[in-house]
Amino acid sequence: MTEYGRGPGSEPWHPEDPLYGDDGWGGQQAHVGQQSPYGGQPQHYPQQSQQQYGDWSQHPQGGYDQQQYAYYDEQGQLQYADGHGQQQYDQQYVGHAPQQYHQGTWDATGTHGHVPYAADPGDPYGQQPVAYGSEQPDFYGTEDAYPPPEPPGRRRPEPEPEPVVEEEEEQHPFFTGADDGDADDGDDDSKGRRGGGRGKDAKGGKGAKKRRSGCACMVVCLVFGGGAATVGYFGWHFYQNRFGAAPDYAGSGNSETVTVQIPKGAGGYEIGRRLKEAGVVKSVDAFVHAQTQNPKGDTIQAGAYTLKKEMSAASCVLLMLDPKSQANVVVTPGERAAAVYVALDKKLGLSAGASKKVARAEYKNLGLPSYANTNSKIMDPLEGFLYPGTYPAAKGMKPDAILKQMVAAAKEEYANYDLAAEAKKYDLDSPLQVITVASLVQAEGKTHDDFRKMAEVVYNRLKPTNTETNQLLQFDSTFNYLKGTSNIHISESEINSNRDPYNTYTQKGLPPGPIGNPGEDALKAALNPTDDGWMYFVATDGVNNTEFAKTNAEFEKLKEKFNANSGN
Repeated sequence: MTEYGRGPGSEPWHPEDPLYGDDGWGGQQAHVGQQSPYGGQPQHYPQQSQQQYGDWSQHPQGGYDQQQYAYYDEQGQLQYADGHGQQQYDQQYVGHAPQQYHQGTWDATGTHGHVPYAADPGDPYGQQPVAYGSEQPDFYGTEDAYPPPEPPGRRRPEPEPEPVVEEEEEQHPFFTGADDGDADDGDDDSKGRRGGGRGKDAKGGKGAKKRRSGCACMVVCLVFGGGAATVGYFGWHFYQNRFGAAPDYAGSGNSETVTVQIPKGAGGYEIGRRLKEAGVVKSVDAFVHAQTQNPKGDTIQAGAYTLKKEMSAASCVLLMLDPKSQANVVVTPGERAAAVYVALDKKLGLSAGASKKVARAEYKNLGLPSYANTNSKIMDPLEGFLYPGTYPAAKGMKPDAILKQMVAAAKEEYANYDLAAEAKKYDLDSPLQVITVASLVQAEGKTHDDFRKMAEVVYNRLKPTNTETNQLLQFDSTFNYLKGTSNIHISESEINSNRDPYNTYTQKGLPPGPIGNPGEDALKAALNPTDDGWMYFVATDGVNNTEFAKTNAEFEKLKEKFNANSGN
């Protein structure tokens, strides 16, 4: 084995040249003695057979004994040339070596020699040994690295390094954990004055950073503080609305009075809402709570109340339970229209008779139903249509407005019954006569059971077949209505001498119109009388105990009982 050397005048071979130590270019086999930069071991090449490859020694370019070197052309292809710059071989021969076993089957250690494999024709470095390990030197990133740098044609331009932009982060001892003393440490030398001689307090210096950091800290504190305040505010209101006491005034109110009207059927919440709108109570919840706490709170009735502004809810409930605060007119079942007019004058602060005059002048404009006032002999067109109930009547209100509410209530109640059909059922002329019967039942009866029996007495006496009284009702209540009195003791001479249509002792049938304002119970009794044959009745105690009879003989016994109880 011979070691490759340098011929006279030849260029030196670089150990990293891909053809360095390649056996075959010099026409002889050799073990390369130089140490590989990667393995440190000699490269072994098999003997080349001239029968297989031909006689390469007769190459027209002078053979292989001349010094060779490799280079890359402008297209980046590997080329070979002699010392005079002449091209020797194409790239297709580079790295080709026959796949032969080494002659010298076993080496000195007794192990079989490694069999080299044919190199990749496209890889010019296929025959170079590759060795890795701790015993090999690492040339990565150095000038001795292998393989050698790519030729200029294959090299990619290295990307230019991106400029590093130093962001001046807001560093504050509050966030970094450093104290104020650390922020002041440092040199006052050229570091702080670099680039225009800026010092710590110059723009962009440490002083500016401190100021910006302080502003950032203040902003964060304001944000967190504002958030905490907002949460606290809404939390407090949530607690107050959910668990706290409802807003309420203190005391019994100021000197300013106001009238509040409570409609029929209004509950605690609706009453509280109206009171709050009028400025009486501070909140609806406060009133509802006070009403439920008062044992009589649920007895507050519909009507008008004269109250004071800015009252506590509890004092408001107490005042509404006091009749003195109730600015209402109450129409009781069976009450006559004349009595209603008197009550209106008192509540409204009007002179006596003022409301009655308005009623007579305005009755056609108060909303009466079409079947009302059909008889010119009727004493009062509104009689029977001022429905029993409670109506607001405070000073400053007009009588006709209140009367209109009463008529509307009666009209609404009567509309619940088919009065025209009921009139025909009992041989009556009109719905007005049904209301008239109800007013008689209300005036003469004393209890619910009396009402139905009294209605039967009326219908039995109106029958043409009545031979007991000859269709005369003979009710004291009709004569008292005519007189505007309520006397129970009336002389026969007085009664028999009066021929007014309302005197049922001298006039057959029903009076011209109702003699009062019947309530619901009396109206239902008039539409559902008993059927027991009752013809007579007497209030035997002179007050509340009414007894009924079917014959005249029974009636005489009842009269004796009455005279005995009354002292006649």
